[in-house]
Amino acid sequence: MPDCSEFLLSRRSVRKFTGEPVPEELVRRALELARFAPSAHNRQPWRFYVVRDKSKLEHLARIHRWSKPIEGAQLAIAVFSDSSASPDSHLVDGSIAATYLWLALHCVGLTTVWIYTLNAVEEIRRILGAPSNLYPIAIFPVGFPAESPPPRPRKPLEELVVNV
Repeated sequence: MPDCSEFLLSRRSVRKFTGEPVPEELVRRALELARFAPSAHNRQPWRFYVVRDKSKLEHLARIHRWSKPIEGAQLAIAVFSDSSASPDSHLVDGSIAATYLWLALHCVGLTTVWIYTLNAVEEIRRILGAPSNLYPIAIFPVGFPAESPPPRPRKPLEELVVNV
């Protein structure tokens, strides 16, 4: 069994990026990995919108006060879930796909931060031209790190686990 501990523990939320161009093959590889996320009944109700248009990136960077990292990224990937493809589980399935993408970007050597979308659903749909059946789960600004954040404190396991 592979030891993934170091990989998982080395992932950081990066909000500042270098201006270095992001190779298309790295983005494609991360998306290729993310599409293997599990979903209920294998419906795969997600869509990945790869955003390179500077105007769209600027608009996305202003959807709320925490979305500013999008402005400094070379590109962003918005993960949507399709409510028509999986009415009962699309939010969970889309969140799993978003998490897979988050880790896949780390796997290929890129950095990102999860940008919260649930308070700007209609605005994100409008900016990206997404139909009403697509629900934005997360936006990931993508690039190479211009910062190296230290690990954040974690609660003790005893606070998080309930043995029943």
